[in-house]
Parts: sequence; C-alpha cells; structure tokens
Amino acid sequence: MEKLFTTRKIRLLIDSDDIDQKNKIIDTLYQWRYICFKAANQIYTHHYVQEQLREMLYLTEGVRARLSDIKKDEYGILSTSRMNTSYQVLAQSYKGSIPMHVMSALNGNLVASFNKMSKALASGESALPSFRKEIPIPFKGTDVKKLRSSKEGAVFHFSLFDFRFRTYLGKTGHDKREMLQRLLAGQVKLCTSSLVLAKGKVFMLAVFQTERQEQQLDQDIIAEASLSLDYPIIVSVGNKRYTIGTKDEYLYKRLAIQAAIRRKRKSMAFMNQSSRRQLRKTCIDQLIQSEKRYVSQKQHVYSKRLIDICLKNKAATLLLVDQTEKEQQAKEDPFLFRNWGYYGLKQKIERKAEKVGIAVLVE
Repeated sequence: MEKLFTTRKIRLLIDSDDIDQKNKIIDTLYQWRYICFKAANQIYTHHYVQEQLREMLYLTEGVRARLSDIKKDEYGILSTSRMNTSYQVLAQSYKGSIPMHVMSALNGNLVASFNKMSKALASGESALPSFRKEIPIPFKGTDVKKLRSSKEGAVFHFSLFDFRFRTYLGKTGHDKREMLQRLLAGQVKLCTSSLVLAKGKVFMLAVFQTERQEQQLDQDIIAEASLSLDYPIIVSVGNKRYTIGTKDEYLYKRLAIQAAIRRKRKSMAFMNQSSRRQLRKTCIDQLIQSEKRYVSQKQHVYSKRLIDICLKNKAATLLLVDQTEKEQQAKEDPFLFRNWGYYGLKQKIERKAEKVGIAVLVE
C-alpha cells in the first residue's frame, strides 16, 4: 500500500514540578537550537564547496575531482560517502555539546534538500540559502521512548533525549490524540520529526507514516464543489446540495481583524518612536498572526467537511467547478485577492483527498 506522511503540531510540557529543572531543560534546548543553526549553515556550505570542485573546468584531467567514495570508485577522492563527510565535520565540532542523533537527523534532512537544489545552484538560478536562528531541532522517531497514556487517553507521557515530556490533548485535539494512540498501538510509525521553540514554549512537529485508507468509493459518482464568497464551499452530489461555512463566519471575521489593524496603525501617528515600535511588535503583529491562524484553521475545517461529504456519498471524483476562471478573477480584483485564499483552500482539499483516494479535477 502507498505510504503517506502526516504532520501534527503538538504542544509539549516538561514533565516535572521542579521549576529549576524546567528552566534548565529549556535553556539546554535553546542551546541545542543555536548549535543546529550553525550546523545547518555549515552543512550547506560544506557541500556547496564540494560541488564547486566539479565546476573547476580549468583543472587538468589528472587532478579533476570526482566526488565519490574511493572504496567504490577507484578515481574517487573521498575517503567516505558524501553524506558522511559533513557528519564528520559536525562530529568534530559539536560532539559532546549536543546528542549526535540530532546532528545525524539534521545532516540527513539537509543533504537531501541540498541535492534537490544543487542543479539550480550550479546554473545560478538559486542562491545558497541562509538558515535562521529559529530553526527546529530535528530528531529521529526512535528517540521517542517510554510513550504511555493516561486511563482517559487525554494525557501522554514520553521521554526524549532523557528529558521527560507530557502533552494534554483535550476536546480540540481529537485528531492528534488518535494519532498518538495509534502510535502507541504500533499502527503508525513516527518518522524524523522536530522540536520548535517559541517564546519559551515547546512544540513537537510529529511526522507520522501511515498507509492510504481504502474507501469503498463509486467511480461513477462525481461530487461538484464551487468555491465562492457567499458560501466558502457549495457541494452538489447528484440531487443533493450542501453548503459549508458562511460569509459571516469566514469573510466578516477577517474584515474585523483587518479593521482592528488599521485602527492601531492610525493611532501610531500620535505616539513617539518607542511607543510605535512597541505597538508594532506586540499588538499589530499579534493581530496579523491571528488572522493567518484563523484563515488556516477555517480552511482545514472546510476541506475536512468537503472530503467527509464525498466519503458519505461514496464519490470517487471531486470536480472543482470553474476554479481556473475564479482564480483569474481573484488576481484582477484586489479585494478578492486579499480576502479569499483560493490556493490555500484548494491545496488542503487536494491533500486530504489524496489520503483517501479521491481524485480531484480542476475545471
């Protein structure tokens, strides 16, 4: 069966009542993140330098580099594999300062991404990226140990790098709770994931490997969906018609947040420079992020409801009616372009449909 990968963002709490120990663990994680930031730039730079050896066409044939392991290629110049070259550099610099499982996961991820963009780098179409200090801390799925849940199934405990964590998944975390329960039962696999640190909070971006769910779908049934402003999604399946969301729920909420942002920006004209900077960093940035989160959450809800309707009616094909024309109109209309995320919603619909085997056609 085809393998699928699902990512879930889970808030983690340090499983300890000792405040000093909590602060020590948080400080350690921030130190590890800084090491990952430096190591990520070193990995890309190291492999970029290796790639440049190939581009030195002015070298004689006798000394021209062949980037391969000498054990596998008699003309190779490397004493090990290319992936292991950067790992050895990291081990020499950071061994003892950070678990090498983290460096191994980071090296594997970045070498794979570098290989994908190596052609663009060589042709000059892309520049060598620089990583930010907020880079996630990667770890392998096998590093999560002693996973257990409470009797109610809402609290999960586990250890990661000898640090004990717990997470509470209430009513809103049904999907995440189900994933962790399936992981506990051995029904899904935890792949290379990462820890994200934000304002003293710890989040886990858990990547689960699942198999495509086999659904009993009828190839002759086609669901037609129309994305519009009045109703975010209107679905027709045979003689049945469904509406998902309302204009008040989606559009007007966004407009209210945008109006609040404009009011805050107008009030900045009567403030000194320090107060303006503080307002921009706190209130305005928070409102901008809240709009993004609201839109993303609603698009997830709407796309999930659409796929549920298709499954309920056993529709094997989902047709997005007049979608190409609507996207073109949205580009020409500033209001639609700003307030109606056709692309984001369509992307989430396609991703969820792929997991259950529904074909998505764009008209």
